[in-house]
Amino acid sequence: MNEGTPAAIGPLDIGRVMAALPHRYPMLLVDRVEELILDRSITAIKAVTINEGFFQGHFPGRPIMPGVLLVEALAQAAGILAVESLGLAGTGKLVYFMAIDGAKFRKPVEPGVLLRLEVEFVQKRSSVCKFAGRAVIDGQLAAECSFTAMIADPPEA
Repeated sequence: MNEGTPAAIGPLDIGRVMAALPHRYPMLLVDRVEELILDRSITAIKAVTINEGFFQGHFPGRPIMPGVLLVEALAQAAGILAVESLGLAGTGKLVYFMAIDGAKFRKPVEPGVLLRLEVEFVQKRSSVCKFAGRAVIDGQLAAECSFTAMIADPPEA
């Protein structure tokens, strides 16, 4: 491998996803990582099923995944990217939202789709990272946003 070429890893199964993120059901929104290029980008999958609890009330008769959860799914993918790129897996460090910018929702996300989460680093520092993310269904853009996150120790119990 060329010195300047970032290492690609993947696919990562749900066990590896859960090792990188503290989230658990019902808030774990990444099911699989297709590809992770250290220090650069991640492509992850969320299988959207009718069994998701939020579909009971959003909306009866026309289930649509809430936009805020689309942004959260992108942020979780970014969390995996940051933890793996910064070598923080297993350290207990958490990735917290600091800002969300330019969120746009282009297509409703309904049960039965595979939501492709594409996130890339825009800027990376030791404790603050900026990302650009896109949620895609069958090649069509469903949502996009830019966001900033902070890497920090978990709160004391």
